[in-house]
Amino acid sequence: MSATLNHRITGEGAPLILLHGVFGALENLGAIARQFQRELQVHGLDLRNHGSSFHADAMDYPSMAGDVLAYMDEQGLDKASLLGHSMGGKVAMQVALQAPERVEKLIVADIAPVSYKPGHDAILEGMKQVDLTCVRSRRDADKQLAEFVEVPGVRQFLLMNLERIPQEEQTKGSPVYRWRLNLEAIDACYDNLAAAPEAGTPYMGPVLFLKGADSAYIQEKHREEINRLFPAAQVQVIEGTGHWLHTEKTDTFVALSQQFLNGQDGD
Repeated sequence: MSATLNHRITGEGAPLILLHGVFGALENLGAIARQFQRELQVHGLDLRNHGSSFHADAMDYPSMAGDVLAYMDEQGLDKASLLGHSMGGKVAMQVALQAPERVEKLIVADIAPVSYKPGHDAILEGMKQVDLTCVRSRRDADKQLAEFVEVPGVRQFLLMNLERIPQEEQTKGSPVYRWRLNLEAIDACYDNLAAAPEAGTPYMGPVLFLKGADSAYIQEKHREEINRLFPAAQVQVIEGTGHWLHTEKTDTFVALSQQFLNGQDGD
């Protein structure tokens, strides 16, 4: 499989690269992409082992940042602004720390440059325990997954990764569905994803951290590390939102991001 990241380019203008979170894909940022594309050239990416991008055994922030930089080289982008949510935010931060000259501006959605305790054990176990030989519909998979993941909305999100195997690839008695993400690699490398980006020289460019008011991913105790690695960072809080702030209040999220990208004071 090609080592080029699967991508979708829409709109015209200055380039903005969107990076999704763990278990996600570029479609998860589709609502904000549709708004940004009115003014910008939006590059939605599937990160390695996610969506329709290539599978690889290695999965850590330096390698994932390298994928984004390789994509920029392929597209002839000397410099771009980056927006990443959760895991994608850590990838975006890693790109800025690793190759600051390639990043115009950086927007990080509800994640800090710190290590987190494992928080997806039930999800990983549930996805691994789904018996795909018994799945003939998404409903079948949902019933199995419900034993491990209680919230229906979370299951819906995870089941976006379930794809029907093309008829010509099926054999009698074989599964009809498969996971399109590389579940085995994500599980094996999960500690790398929970870790902080690897810090080099601080990124001195403009950075906006967007925090969901009801989310605990960015805490006051993280401010010191944010300021150390990103001295020009500002933090904006979106009230009435949790970790999925970009879907819960899309218009507010995009408005704050556009103010920042346009060089306007968001205070």
